[in-house]
Amino acid sequence: MPSPKASEALSRFTVLDLTRIRSGPTAVRQLADWGANVIKIDAPSDVADGEQPGGPRHGADFQNLHRNKRAMSLNLKDPEGYKVFSRMVEKADVVVENFRPDVKARLGIDYETLRKINPRLVYGSISGFGQDGPYHKRPGFDQIAQGMGGLMSITGAPGQGPMRVGIPVADLTAGLFCAMGILTALLERDQSGEGQWVQTSLLQAQIFMLDFQAARWLMHGEVPEQAGNNHPTSIPTGVFKTSDGYINIATTGQIIWERLAHAIGAPELLENEAYGSIKARSANRDALNAAIEVCTVKRTSTEWVEALNAAGVPCGPIYSIDRMFDDAQVQHLGIAQDVPDTGDRHVRLVGQPFTLSRTPSRMAARPPETGEHTADVLQEFGFSAADIAELKTKNVI
Repeated sequence: MPSPKASEALSRFTVLDLTRIRSGPTAVRQLADWGANVIKIDAPSDVADGEQPGGPRHGADFQNLHRNKRAMSLNLKDPEGYKVFSRMVEKADVVVENFRPDVKARLGIDYETLRKINPRLVYGSISGFGQDGPYHKRPGFDQIAQGMGGLMSITGAPGQGPMRVGIPVADLTAGLFCAMGILTALLERDQSGEGQWVQTSLLQAQIFMLDFQAARWLMHGEVPEQAGNNHPTSIPTGVFKTSDGYINIATTGQIIWERLAHAIGAPELLENEAYGSIKARSANRDALNAAIEVCTVKRTSTEWVEALNAAGVPCGPIYSIDRMFDDAQVQHLGIAQDVPDTGDRHVRLVGQPFTLSRTPSRMAARPPETGEHTADVLQEFGFSAADIAELKTKNVI
């Protein structure tokens, strides 16, 4: 029985999900949340790895990654299981995987093999470092990519050594880019009638996310350094102490700098030659920040956020995650959503960060249990009840 759709936007596409850990499931989550018929393929319990990728199946991490999917069990290492998978590939639109290149070739689930079964197949791959090249066999981990991709060299306070970011940014962005690539390939298939191989890696994604910091080196030969909470080019921008906590202030350009000086009651700062230009403010950043903080410690964070925004100076609170979800604007956006039909478990997850006016996304189905939909899925792909019973007897499913 088909599960409820999260959206109608991608409902015509069937996706076979071979992914695990984080980057691959992140990619497939984008497709599932927009209504694709996603079938998560797990190994049967007697051949599965002892450690569940993504943490406990009912844990927050796994639940957040695998909503809006169905699940089946299938032993791809068994010849009968491989035949089942091949029949499914014939009808599928997309296969997504994040195995090491040598592993998928050994299993016979690589792109060149599967495209012979279905030339219209769009095949999405995420690796640590790329599908070929000197590092292609290395296992990929987010923190390794953060380090090799330059991010840790520009994160943290100056002089305190490299610092990882507080989320697995390489994993997450690689997943998002893979999903974007898959959608691009599906659009192109409408014209050519052929599928293609979508490839990305944690390393590529991390380098892309350096954005203007990478451009500073490529265009001007500048090697960005750690700046802590200070913005590397927009000054003064950073974290400032208040009477009851801290706030962010973002000052870009001369006009906003002048607004800030007046709003904090320190117009005399505008007469100081040490702060008279962007270059001067950069050279005297620490002294300027200290002068601003002399003013900001006199009022509460809430008072400053209201006053500075009213003056046209970008400013915002610095929340712990619990306080962030209590914010009025966050609640208005409705990004925290309850998952239906979870029994006595209350499952609340983060929804999609963009909206579509006619075909919105929703939390339509809870994350599936291992092999929960095996029989239903196989019936949809043309397997009879007798076929399914035989496969189960042989421990293929």
